[in-house]
Amino acid sequence: MYIDGSIHGASATDGTAGRLGAARRGKTAARWPLARINLFPHGQAGVLRSLLSLAACLVEVGAILSASVLAGMTYHLTRYGGVGSLQSYLESGLVVAFLFALPAASRSTYSIDALLAFPSGLRRAFALWTLAFLVALGLSFIAKTSADFSRGVILLFYVVGFGAIIVARLALMGAAREIADRGTFVLRQVFLVGREADVEAFRSACASVKSGLRIVGASLLREGTRGNHAREEEEELAEDIRLAVSVARFRRPEDIFIMLPWSDKMTIERCVDAFLTVPASIHLDPEKILSRFENMRVTRLGPVVGLNLAREPLSTLEVMVKRLFDLVVSGLTLALLGPFFVLIALLIKLDSRGPVFFVQQRYGFNQEPFPIFKFRSMTVSASQGEFRQATKDDARVTAVGRYLRRWNLDELPQLINVFLGEMSLVGPRPHALQHDRTFEQRVALYARRHNVKPGITGWAQVSGFRGETSTDEMMRARVEHDLYYIDNWSLWFDLSIIWMTMFSGKAYRNAH
Repeated sequence: MYIDGSIHGASATDGTAGRLGAARRGKTAARWPLARINLFPHGQAGVLRSLLSLAACLVEVGAILSASVLAGMTYHLTRYGGVGSLQSYLESGLVVAFLFALPAASRSTYSIDALLAFPSGLRRAFALWTLAFLVALGLSFIAKTSADFSRGVILLFYVVGFGAIIVARLALMGAAREIADRGTFVLRQVFLVGREADVEAFRSACASVKSGLRIVGASLLREGTRGNHAREEEEELAEDIRLAVSVARFRRPEDIFIMLPWSDKMTIERCVDAFLTVPASIHLDPEKILSRFENMRVTRLGPVVGLNLAREPLSTLEVMVKRLFDLVVSGLTLALLGPFFVLIALLIKLDSRGPVFFVQQRYGFNQEPFPIFKFRSMTVSASQGEFRQATKDDARVTAVGRYLRRWNLDELPQLINVFLGEMSLVGPRPHALQHDRTFEQRVALYARRHNVKPGITGWAQVSGFRGETSTDEMMRARVEHDLYYIDNWSLWFDLSIIWMTMFSGKAYRNAH
């Protein structure tokens, strides 16, 4: 059966191919409503998308050039009382913009669907921006022009430039969503072939998210019935596929989706072989379980080909960068805060009897236990008996301890854990062992928090989810933020969280 239709509109239309299908099959063809006539043939729509991608690229190049001029003029005006050389700012900005935009464009970063997915590619953008900057500095060193730029201008351009990229992509994302929502033009023209239930589910999903896809038609494959002989079913399938290919040629789609369960290998292979003769991209509709994985990809490990559903939390290079950052910052901070640690230790000893440090076992990376260090903020008896979270106006908290907890100072000894490699400066906060055992059974993917090292601070804490977690909903919200951090890690993200930890009011909320 052939179905003519689009995900938009309300008026029904007939099509020549639809009537042909009904005549050949002896059935009445069902038709979906069309929203509007497609003003752009296949080729022109592709040209229009290319022009919009080029415009997006030029917008980002313009943002980088503006950042270069702004950084140079601001620095020179502040330092020397003049604006400096506008030409040198434009030249340096153009070099960095070229080094950044060219590889970004080669990865289809400026395509409409990529812009709609922002900020999923922000981490790659930061890595590419850093690489472009380093290459530009290397080229200027080789050309012996690095002396023409002050370190202040370079550093300011690096920071302001990436901020300009974020602003530009936010604006481009808004424009892309406006285009998709209004249906200003068709992003992709799609043809479906498969069982009726799967085709209808695909159509409903596309309509609900305003994806910009236009379903230009669909061909339904008949279900095999027990009453039919194998030969008759084979002939029906061959007829259905031939009709589907002829309709697809008539409708000229850009993408063909084969809507069949992966277990039906024989039918899939026959459909793929038939549609390879149609000038369109061929897609196999993912199994329903795969819909939850956004970044899955086909990978090859030696002779084995597999479908990678989830990557390791951090690559080897990212682990090395994060560890080096933790080691340098924790070492310097411990050296600088040594006298302050001594002062806090004296105040704790004068306030109440007991040790200066509170040491407790927590789960770290890969659920391996380690001793965590904190300045003692409760009475000695509080650490004995059954574990209980601190609450507001908790009588167990000492006078000095209340001040330490209010300003997060009790966490400072965990810099020792960071220096030893048991923790990181930023990561999911480690919970008491009793907490882990309880919530691991009640909160989905709770244990995934242990796929990275725990941190002194984290995305959940600076987002207001610090302190007591008395309900599953509170813990679930914290876990969602922790998992977002794991999936979107970057050094820039870590720096942002550290900054918010020190200066954002949310980081001090619910401190008991």
